[in-house]
Amino acid sequence: MSTAPHPDLAELVVRCAVVTVSDTRTVETDKSGQRIQQLLHGAGHSVATYTIVKDEPDQIRSHLQTLSQHSDLEALIFNGGTGIAPRDTTYDAIEGFLEKTLPGFGELFRWLSYQEIGSRAIASRAIAGIYRTKLVFSLPGSTNAVTLAMEKLILPELKHLVSQLQQG
Repeated sequence: MSTAPHPDLAELVVRCAVVTVSDTRTVETDKSGQRIQQLLHGAGHSVATYTIVKDEPDQIRSHLQTLSQHSDLEALIFNGGTGIAPRDTTYDAIEGFLEKTLPGFGELFRWLSYQEIGSRAIASRAIAGIYRTKLVFSLPGSTNAVTLAMEKLILPELKHLVSQLQQG
């Protein structure tokens, strides 16, 4: 029911990387990574690369740095490892690299999550920001959380955010 304050560039196709952070998922069992790709394609964007990395801070940071060097990518979407369990290290690995944060993303995601799952939403450390001219989103690993973040926050703003980054 909300309207966009500025029209998006209809022809803009955002080139994305999808990264699942997990110690146990495989390409066949990664429903959240598959869901992100499905939603991106459905919205007319492209998935240039898809990978699964272990929930190890050094591997996550290394992958973030490698992806940020690809001139053909504009958005990096990580899923998994955003909770508070000892093995949940994605937030810790990514947060320190962000040159600018989008605090509203995490705030709105937790608010929307609260409406679906109640007070358990406080355990989510979903975050978004900018690293080396790339949009970076870090989402929880559940398929429901991924769907919520993609449909309610990322897809409605992806073209606008990328066009903002391309100014200058």
